[in-house]
Amino acid sequence: MSEVTVNVSGISPTTNQEQLHDFFSFCGKIKSIDIKEEGGQKSAVVTFEKHSAANTALMLNGGTLDGATLAVTSDTDHADHHDAQETHHPDTIEQSDKPRAGIAAEYLAKGYKLSDHVLQRAIELDNKHGISNKFLSYMNNLDTSIGQRALGPDQTVSGKVQSTLKEAHTRAKSVDEQKGYSKAAHGYYSKALSSPFGQSVLSFYTNTSKQVRDIHEEALRIREHKVAQPPAAAPPAPEAQSEPSA
Repeated sequence: MSEVTVNVSGISPTTNQEQLHDFFSFCGKIKSIDIKEEGGQKSAVVTFEKHSAANTALMLNGGTLDGATLAVTSDTDHADHHDAQETHHPDTIEQSDKPRAGIAAEYLAKGYKLSDHVLQRAIELDNKHGISNKFLSYMNNLDTSIGQRALGPDQTVSGKVQSTLKEAHTRAKSVDEQKGYSKAAHGYYSKALSSPFGQSVLSFYTNTSKQVRDIHEEALRIREHKVAQPPAAAPPAPEAQSEPSA
């Protein structure tokens, strides 16, 4: 089995291993990072658990970290298998399960700089490989569960017009508080779907047809969600699902 690695060059002299790990962890689970310095130039080999994560990292070629433009390449072709042989758990996802456009939005929301060319590459990868069945199952499950809380039995967010969903938002929030959903750390997706712009969020993550400005708009929603979060009273418990952090 071939190593799931990418080569990273053009790294800033001030960038350390922790910063590299933070940057590439958006792509998926990292097994190791091997940094080399030679002739005043810093490079690294990043090893991932999954080929889909390596493909996402390659998408970032030309991205910026610490003011330096990174070159991300690989000597290996990384095929996207979309967890064909994995068990699907509709309530849990990993970072590598997400669509590339969604990951790109997370980068922008975090404050990293990605050119529109990189964002377009993310869209093209989603168009080429599609969105994983695991992630679609996860989002469809949220669509159903949140629709039932906000709108009633057998209802979904995707099945209602925006005005109706907006009117139901307060009701869903009340139900969440009564049943402890807000304290269960459902994360950004569940909160976003139950908001007045829930249909836009659902469409963004479950359809491959989008434009660069859609990624910028989703990045803004994620950023606003983070700003709106109250400070935690205690460290959060580990979560099974991997959603944009609050």
